Amino acid sequence: MTPAPARLILCADDYAIAPGVSRAIRALIEAGRLTATSCLTVSPFWPEHARELHPLAAGIDTGIHLALTDLPPLGPLPRLAPNGRMPSLHRLIATAYTGRLPVTDIRNEIACQIDAFVTAFGRPPDFIDGHRHVHQLPVVRDIVADLFAKRFAGRRVWMRVCDEPIAAIFRRGVAVPRALAISSLGRGLRRRAGAKGIPTNRRFAGVRDFTERLPYRDLFARFLAERPDGLLVMCHPGHVDSDLAAVDPVTDPRADEYAYLAGTEFPADLARAGYTLGRFRFAGGQ
Repeated sequence: MTPAPARLILCADDYAIAPGVSRAIRALIEAGRLTATSCLTVSPFWPEHARELHPLAAGIDTGIHLALTDLPPLGPLPRLAPNGRMPSLHRLIATAYTGRLPVTDIRNEIACQIDAFVTAFGRPPDFIDGHRHVHQLPVVRDIVADLFAKRFAGRRVWMRVCDEPIAAIFRRGVAVPRALAISSLGRGLRRRAGAKGIPTNRRFAGVRDFTERLPYRDLFARFLAERPDGLLVMCHPGHVDSDLAAVDPVTDPRADEYAYLAGTEFPADLARAGYTLGRFRFAGGQ
Protein backbone atom coordinates (compact mmCIF):
# COMPACT_ATOMS: atom_id res chain seq x y z
CA MET A 1 0.00 0.00 0.00
CA THR A 2 1.32 3.44 -0.93
CA PRO A 3 1.76 5.59 2.19
CA ALA A 4 -0.25 8.78 2.48
CA PRO A 5 1.67 11.88 1.38
CA ALA A 6 3.40 13.85 4.09
CA ARG A 7 2.20 17.43 4.49
CA LEU A 8 4.54 20.30 3.72
CA ILE A 9 4.18 23.94 4.76
CA LEU A 10 6.05 25.94 2.12
CA CYS A 11 6.60 29.46 3.42
CA ALA A 12 7.99 32.35 1.37
CA ASP A 13 9.81 34.85 3.56
CA ASP A 14 10.24 38.61 3.11
CA TYR A 15 6.92 39.61 1.58
CA ALA A 16 6.96 43.43 1.17
CA ILE A 17 10.75 43.76 1.33
CA ALA A 18 10.65 45.03 -2.27
CA PRO A 19 8.10 45.17 -5.12
CA GLY A 20 9.76 42.39 -7.12
CA VAL A 21 9.74 39.99 -4.18
CA SER A 22 6.10 40.69 -3.36
CA ARG A 23 5.05 40.30 -6.99
CA ALA A 24 6.83 36.95 -7.26
CA ILE A 25 5.28 35.65 -4.03
CA ARG A 26 1.78 36.66 -5.14
CA ALA A 27 2.29 34.88 -8.47
CA LEU A 28 3.32 31.69 -6.66
CA ILE A 29 0.31 31.94 -4.35
CA GLU A 30 -2.02 32.32 -7.33
CA ALA A 31 -0.40 29.28 -8.94
CA GLY A 32 -0.94 27.17 -5.79
CA ARG A 33 2.78 26.75 -5.16
CA LEU A 34 2.94 28.24 -1.63
CA THR A 35 0.95 27.69 1.55
CA ALA A 36 2.33 30.55 3.65
CA THR A 37 4.12 33.87 3.39
CA SER A 38 5.80 35.89 6.10
CA CYS A 39 5.43 39.67 5.85
CA LEU A 40 7.84 42.47 6.72
CA THR A 41 5.36 44.91 8.19
CA VAL A 42 8.24 47.26 9.00
CA SER A 43 8.80 47.82 5.26
CA PRO A 44 7.64 51.12 3.71
CA PHE A 45 6.04 48.99 0.98
CA TRP A 46 3.86 47.10 3.46
CA PRO A 47 0.61 49.14 3.32
CA GLU A 48 0.43 48.96 -0.49
CA HIS A 49 1.61 45.36 -0.74
CA ALA A 50 -0.79 44.30 2.03
CA ARG A 51 -3.70 45.57 -0.07
CA GLU A 52 -2.44 43.52 -3.02
CA LEU A 53 -2.04 40.41 -0.87
CA HIS A 54 -5.39 40.71 0.88
CA PRO A 55 -7.51 39.09 -1.91
CA LEU A 56 -5.21 36.03 -1.85
CA ALA A 57 -4.88 35.66 1.91
CA ALA A 58 -7.79 33.26 2.41
CA GLY A 59 -5.91 30.55 0.53
CA ILE A 60 -2.69 30.70 2.54
CA ASP A 61 -1.33 31.36 6.02
CA THR A 62 -0.18 34.97 6.31
CA GLY A 63 2.26 35.85 9.06
CA ILE A 64 4.54 38.53 10.48
CA HIS A 65 8.28 38.50 9.75
CA LEU A 66 9.49 40.40 12.80
CA ALA A 67 12.52 42.57 12.00
CA LEU A 68 15.03 43.99 14.46
CA THR A 69 18.03 44.55 12.16
CA ASP A 70 19.23 46.96 9.47
CA LEU A 71 15.88 48.60 8.64
CA PRO A 72 14.23 51.78 9.96
CA PRO A 73 11.89 50.90 12.86
CA LEU A 74 8.20 51.69 12.98
CA GLY A 75 8.45 53.41 16.35
CA PRO A 76 11.03 55.50 18.22
CA LEU A 77 13.80 53.31 19.62
CA PRO A 78 16.13 55.57 21.60
CA ARG A 79 18.50 52.78 22.59
CA LEU A 80 18.13 50.14 19.86
CA ALA A 81 18.03 52.56 16.91
CA PRO A 82 19.09 56.04 18.09
CA ASN A 83 20.00 57.04 14.53
CA GLY A 84 16.78 55.80 13.00
CA ARG A 85 18.07 52.43 11.79
CA MET A 86 18.08 49.14 13.68
CA PRO A 87 21.46 47.48 14.33
CA SER A 88 23.24 44.89 12.23
CA LEU A 89 22.57 41.24 12.99
CA HIS A 90 26.06 40.81 14.45
CA ARG A 91 25.52 43.72 16.82
CA LEU A 92 22.08 42.48 17.83
CA ILE A 93 23.46 39.02 18.57
CA ALA A 94 26.35 40.47 20.59
CA THR A 95 24.05 42.60 22.73
CA ALA A 96 21.65 39.68 23.19
CA TYR A 97 24.38 37.41 24.54
CA THR A 98 25.90 40.07 26.77
CA GLY A 99 22.61 41.03 28.38
CA ARG A 100 22.53 44.54 26.92
CA LEU A 101 19.40 44.40 24.77
CA PRO A 102 16.96 47.26 25.50
CA VAL A 103 13.89 45.28 26.49
CA THR A 104 11.45 48.20 26.35
CA ASP A 105 12.58 49.22 22.86
CA ILE A 106 12.26 45.69 21.54
CA ARG A 107 8.87 45.13 23.14
CA ASN A 108 7.54 48.41 21.71
CA GLU A 109 8.86 47.73 18.21
CA ILE A 110 7.45 44.20 18.08
CA ALA A 111 4.09 45.56 19.23
CA CYS A 112 4.20 48.20 16.47
CA GLN A 113 4.93 45.55 13.82
CA ILE A 114 2.05 43.42 15.05
CA ASP A 115 -0.23 46.47 15.00
CA ALA A 116 0.80 47.20 11.40
CA PHE A 117 -0.37 43.74 10.36
CA VAL A 118 -3.65 43.98 12.25
CA THR A 119 -4.34 47.44 10.79
CA ALA A 120 -3.80 46.14 7.25
CA PHE A 121 -5.74 42.88 7.57
CA GLY A 122 -8.25 43.60 10.31
CA ARG A 123 -7.28 40.43 12.14
CA PRO A 124 -4.31 38.80 13.88
CA PRO A 125 -1.67 37.01 11.81
CA ASP A 126 -1.84 33.28 11.22
CA PHE A 127 1.71 32.90 12.52
CA ILE A 128 4.79 34.84 13.63
CA ASP A 129 8.46 34.33 12.82
CA GLY A 130 11.55 36.52 12.53
CA HIS A 131 13.58 38.11 9.76
CA ARG A 132 17.01 36.48 10.03
CA HIS A 133 15.48 34.40 12.85
CA VAL A 134 15.79 37.23 15.39
CA HIS A 135 12.67 36.02 17.22
CA GLN A 136 14.75 33.12 18.55
CA LEU A 137 17.53 35.17 20.15
CA PRO A 138 17.93 35.26 23.95
CA VAL A 139 15.76 37.94 25.56
CA VAL A 140 13.95 38.53 22.25
CA ARG A 141 12.33 35.09 22.40
CA ASP A 142 11.06 35.79 25.92
CA ILE A 143 9.55 39.09 24.81
CA VAL A 144 7.97 37.47 21.75
CA ALA A 145 6.52 34.60 23.77
CA ASP A 146 5.10 36.97 26.39
CA LEU A 147 3.54 39.32 23.83
CA PHE A 148 2.25 36.34 21.86
CA ALA A 149 0.55 34.81 24.89
CA LYS A 150 -1.06 38.12 25.91
CA ARG A 151 -2.19 39.39 22.50
CA PHE A 152 -3.29 36.12 20.93
CA ALA A 153 -4.73 34.25 23.91
CA GLY A 154 -7.58 32.02 22.78
CA ARG A 155 -6.69 32.39 19.08
CA ARG A 156 -5.02 29.78 16.91
CA VAL A 157 -1.92 31.78 16.00
CA TRP A 158 1.24 29.76 15.35
CA MET A 159 4.88 30.37 16.16
CA ARG A 160 7.45 29.30 13.57
CA VAL A 161 10.27 27.47 15.32
CA CYS A 162 13.46 26.71 13.39
CA ASP A 163 14.90 23.74 15.22
CA GLU A 164 15.64 20.39 13.60
CA PRO A 165 17.53 17.21 14.54
CA ILE A 166 21.30 17.63 14.46
CA ALA A 167 21.71 14.37 12.53
CA ALA A 168 19.33 15.59 9.84
CA ILE A 169 21.39 18.77 9.38
CA PHE A 170 24.58 16.78 8.86
CA ARG A 171 22.92 14.29 6.51
CA ARG A 172 21.59 17.16 4.38
CA GLY A 173 24.98 18.83 4.18
CA VAL A 174 23.70 22.31 3.32
CA ALA A 175 25.03 25.34 5.25
CA VAL A 176 25.72 23.05 8.22
CA PRO A 177 27.25 25.60 10.66
CA ARG A 178 24.48 28.12 10.01
CA ALA A 179 21.74 25.50 10.29
CA LEU A 180 23.19 24.22 13.57
CA ALA A 181 23.26 27.74 15.05
CA ILE A 182 19.70 28.53 13.98
CA SER A 183 18.45 25.17 15.23
CA SER A 184 20.13 25.66 18.61
CA LEU A 185 18.30 28.97 19.04
CA GLY A 186 15.08 27.30 17.94
CA ARG A 187 15.22 24.74 20.70
CA GLY A 188 15.16 27.52 23.27
CA LEU A 189 12.14 29.12 21.64
CA ARG A 190 10.32 25.80 21.38
CA ARG A 191 10.66 25.29 25.13
CA ARG A 192 9.20 28.73 25.81
CA ALA A 193 6.38 28.24 23.33
CA GLY A 194 5.53 24.87 24.84
CA ALA A 195 5.44 26.31 28.35
CA LYS A 196 2.91 28.93 27.23
CA GLY A 197 0.82 26.59 25.08
CA ILE A 198 1.75 28.34 21.84
CA PRO A 199 1.29 26.06 18.79
CA THR A 200 4.36 25.48 16.63
CA ASN A 201 5.39 23.67 13.45
CA ARG A 202 6.68 20.15 13.96
CA ARG A 203 9.84 20.28 11.86
CA PHE A 204 11.80 22.88 9.91
CA ALA A 205 14.20 23.05 6.95
CA GLY A 206 15.34 25.48 4.30
CA VAL A 207 18.47 27.04 5.80
CA ARG A 208 21.07 27.93 3.16
CA ASP A 209 23.88 30.46 2.90
CA PHE A 210 23.00 31.57 -0.67
CA THR A 211 26.50 30.80 -1.95
CA GLU A 212 25.84 27.16 -2.89
CA ARG A 213 26.78 26.00 -6.36
CA LEU A 214 24.04 23.38 -6.45
CA PRO A 215 20.89 24.33 -8.37
CA TYR A 216 18.00 25.21 -6.09
CA ARG A 217 16.14 22.11 -7.29
CA ASP A 218 18.89 19.95 -5.76
CA LEU A 219 18.89 21.95 -2.53
CA PHE A 220 15.13 21.65 -2.24
CA ALA A 221 15.33 17.87 -2.68
CA ARG A 222 17.73 17.76 0.27
CA PHE A 223 15.33 19.82 2.40
CA LEU A 224 12.62 17.20 1.76
CA ALA A 225 14.77 14.10 2.14
CA GLU A 226 13.83 13.28 5.74
CA ARG A 227 10.09 13.22 4.84
CA PRO A 228 8.60 14.09 8.25
CA ASP A 229 4.92 14.94 8.26
CA GLY A 230 4.34 18.60 9.06
CA LEU A 231 7.68 19.82 7.73
CA LEU A 232 7.94 23.60 7.24
CA VAL A 233 10.39 24.70 4.55
CA MET A 234 11.21 28.38 4.26
CA CYS A 235 12.08 29.82 0.86
CA HIS A 236 13.02 33.22 -0.57
CA PRO A 237 11.62 33.58 -4.09
CA GLY A 238 11.60 36.94 -5.80
CA HIS A 239 12.16 39.08 -8.85
CA VAL A 240 15.28 41.22 -8.47
CA ASP A 241 14.85 45.00 -8.59
CA SER A 242 16.73 48.06 -7.39
CA ASP A 243 14.63 48.30 -4.24
CA LEU A 244 15.69 44.81 -3.21
CA ALA A 245 19.36 45.45 -4.00
CA ALA A 246 19.24 48.57 -1.81
CA VAL A 247 18.21 46.69 1.35
CA ASP A 248 19.34 43.07 1.00
CA PRO A 249 22.46 41.32 -0.36
CA VAL A 250 20.48 38.23 -1.44
CA THR A 251 19.32 38.92 -4.99
CA ASP A 252 20.02 36.39 -7.76
CA PRO A 253 19.32 33.32 -5.56
CA ARG A 254 15.78 34.66 -5.12
CA ALA A 255 15.26 34.61 -8.88
CA ASP A 256 16.57 31.02 -9.00
CA GLU A 257 14.16 29.93 -6.28
CA TYR A 258 11.26 31.60 -8.04
CA ALA A 259 12.09 29.96 -11.37
CA TYR A 260 12.09 26.50 -9.78
CA LEU A 261 8.95 26.95 -7.70
CA ALA A 262 7.05 28.42 -10.67
CA GLY A 263 8.26 25.76 -13.10
CA THR A 264 6.96 22.40 -14.21
CA GLU A 265 9.52 20.33 -12.29
CA PHE A 266 8.43 21.44 -8.81
CA PRO A 267 5.02 19.69 -8.60
CA ALA A 268 6.48 16.45 -9.97
CA ASP A 269 9.41 16.60 -7.56
CA LEU A 270 7.04 17.21 -4.66
CA ALA A 271 4.91 14.19 -5.55
CA ARG A 272 7.98 12.03 -6.12
CA ALA A 273 9.27 12.95 -2.64
CA GLY A 274 5.92 11.89 -1.13
CA TYR A 275 4.63 15.34 -0.16
CA THR A 276 1.50 17.38 -0.55
CA LEU A 277 1.26 21.06 0.35
CA GLY A 278 -0.57 21.83 3.59
CA ARG A 279 -1.47 24.69 5.90
CA PHE A 280 -0.32 25.24 9.50
CA ARG A 281 -3.60 23.97 10.90
CA PHE A 282 -3.29 20.67 9.01
CA ALA A 283 0.45 20.19 9.17
CA GLY A 284 1.41 21.89 12.43
CA GLY A 285 2.67 20.17 15.53
CA GLN A 286 1.78 21.20 19.06
